[in-house]
Amino acid sequence: MADSSNLKSDALMEQMKQHLASDAGKEITKKIGLVYQFHIAPKKLGFDEVVYTVDLKKGDVTKGPYEGGRPDASFSFKDEDFVKVALGKMNPQIAFMRGAMKVKGSLSAAQKFTPDIFPKPSKL
Repeated sequence: MADSSNLKSDALMEQMKQHLASDAGKEITKKIGLVYQFHIAPKKLGFDEVVYTVDLKKGDVTKGPYEGGRPDASFSFKDEDFVKVALGKMNPQIAFMRGAMKVKGSLSAAQKFTPDIFPKPSKL
């Protein structure tokens, strides 16, 4: 595992954890009901990746690989691209087409991954 203390994504995942505990987060959990795994690399995809699991069945965010089988979809991002997608500054489909995001698993599950599942950040 990489030293992830310098990833901007860490702050976003922490906000996500708090967001899923709120009423708005519970609505998202009901609506989507999927498990996503994120591989976030500081500079280059595939190197020094930090893994997060966003469980939208239970409404939980954990650091590390999913332990309940296989996630519905896995995404690989560079840290800066993940932040852009999460903040709604980059469309996930465009990120995929440009190669800024790699997807494994169910494409129908991956299509439900939108910036709407993330809390609107107050500040990063």
